[in-house]
Amino acid sequence: MTESRRVLVVGQGAREHALAWKLTRDGAEVLVAPGNAGTAAMAENVPVPAGDVPALVALARDRRVDLTVIGPEAPLVAGVVDAFRAAGLRAFGPTAAAARLEGSKSFCKQILHRGDVPTAMYRVFNGAARARDYVEAREDMPMVVKADGLAAGKGVFVCDGREAALEALAALGSDPQFAAAAGSILIEERLDGVEVSVMAITDGRTIVTLPPLQDHKAAYDDDTGPNTGGMGAYCPAAFVDADLMAEIEARILVPTVHAMRRAKVPFVGVLYAGLMLTAQGPKVLEYNVRFGDPECEALLVRLESPLLPLLDAATDRRLEEVAPPVWRAGASVTVIMAAEGYPGPVERGRTITGLAAAAAVPGVEVFHAATASRDGAVVTDGGRVLAVTASEASLARAKLQAYTAVRAIRWPGAWCRKDIADKGLRQEHALLVAAEADATDAVPPEEGDAPA
Repeated sequence: MTESRRVLVVGQGAREHALAWKLTRDGAEVLVAPGNAGTAAMAENVPVPAGDVPALVALARDRRVDLTVIGPEAPLVAGVVDAFRAAGLRAFGPTAAAARLEGSKSFCKQILHRGDVPTAMYRVFNGAARARDYVEAREDMPMVVKADGLAAGKGVFVCDGREAALEALAALGSDPQFAAAAGSILIEERLDGVEVSVMAITDGRTIVTLPPLQDHKAAYDDDTGPNTGGMGAYCPAAFVDADLMAEIEARILVPTVHAMRRAKVPFVGVLYAGLMLTAQGPKVLEYNVRFGDPECEALLVRLESPLLPLLDAATDRRLEEVAPPVWRAGASVTVIMAAEGYPGPVERGRTITGLAAAAAVPGVEVFHAATASRDGAVVTDGGRVLAVTASEASLARAKLQAYTAVRAIRWPGAWCRKDIADKGLRQEHALLVAAEADATDAVPPEEGDAPA
């Protein structure tokens, strides 16, 4: 346990609930702005929106907060850390200039190019019309269409060919939710392989790499349907062994940190690499500049050592002094329960039942993503409503416990993907079969047997 400290967590989703849960377990006094019905049960919710930077600064100053931890990306891109520093306050996260690594995909590509970090080939266009001309003129082939700016995880379209790419560009050019993000548009080659997530805490010089995860972005089973903010995750991802993790650190994470420093925008915070494991090796799909959601939930339930010393040390540029984190053996699975209609418009205010029964399932934590309290009940307050997370001795057991808890929870229209972690289970099985085959091949023949 750490000495009691006052920490402000900014945000209102399941990531922030998980951060508050872990920091409270570390012994900190936690405020959450604005929080949700879940954070209210373990911390003090303060009704300050995550985007109101002056009010957040005033809150941290008035309540004598020791450290502020920024959850979502939008306040980071808007310069909340800069404002805290200007006020003489400590905040964990990148400056606005460094947060462009997520806030502008074209800036991210420039940094990757400077650091010689492997990534997909791309072109940048000012607006949908020019991008459409390019797509119509080129060969009909798979490609990825991306809004340059922030779009809540929904501004990326993986397209099988020209027709799908043109539909994506039409959506970016006409849908109001993309108006701010799609001023510039990237067209990339589509990379084939296995997608994984690797996060690292860094102070701009030293990095502490966290266990690999696999997110599930598509809305529906078998990775079908539109992209979402994430429908589930599991940790660790068996696709990344120790050798591959060393390669990711050496070829991707470390060069990126160096490239940011050379560009005079040193990066402090969580560096989140979305990677594709291709036949040519790992390549960067995109960078985020904060803990992923739902990856954060799956990660923190496995962290046995305190989180706060890591955040403190990164903020103070002394990460090399901190002991490496200690992780619980086994695996974790997070399943997102969503409201009817997500990732489109949803109806709010539907009463949720079964939360206590779900939390009573061994190994399970229920993190609230979009909930509110009304007349003594917990109600839905957005699209991704709950992040039901289980940590167990094996991935199969973690999946079983997570879905056991999911089945205990009810509200009209609730739904989830049914296949979270299945790719990891198949990979574990493939590795086991390969290991057994290697062991069989290594057994010497019995005396008197003829050699094969």
